[in-house]
Amino acid sequence: MSAAENKALMQRIFARLAEGDGSLYVQHLAEDAVMTVTGSYSWSRQFHGRESILRDLYGHVRSVTTGTGRTIAERFLADDDWVVVEARGDMTAADGTPYRNSYCLMYRIAGGMIVEAKEYQDSALCERVLGPFPG
Repeated sequence: MSAAENKALMQRIFARLAEGDGSLYVQHLAEDAVMTVTGSYSWSRQFHGRESILRDLYGHVRSVTTGTGRTIAERFLADDDWVVVEARGDMTAADGTPYRNSYCLMYRIAGGMIVEAKEYQDSALCERVLGPFPG
């Protein structure tokens, strides 16, 4: 796929994420995808494989939040097989505290599937509102 096609795919995925619907994201997440949460805090690590990303990362996020979260894209940049998305999250922590973080998300696309993702965010806000990542 071209950079323009990869960008269009991520725009479709994020249009759904803005509505709180992650199903298109899951459909395009490769079985062997790798997700890296960058930084040097408790959430920083790599998740290997779709199952681990969905269970270990997003499963934990669901356990410390309530309701349906939304991720709203503000900007898309594409270069070859990479798409960079500037986004903001709109969630509520389990204790009722609003969790509104800003993200820079990088996705490598191969054959219409997300094979690699990197997440940059306000790590201090993440730990303050959602707490440390277990383990």
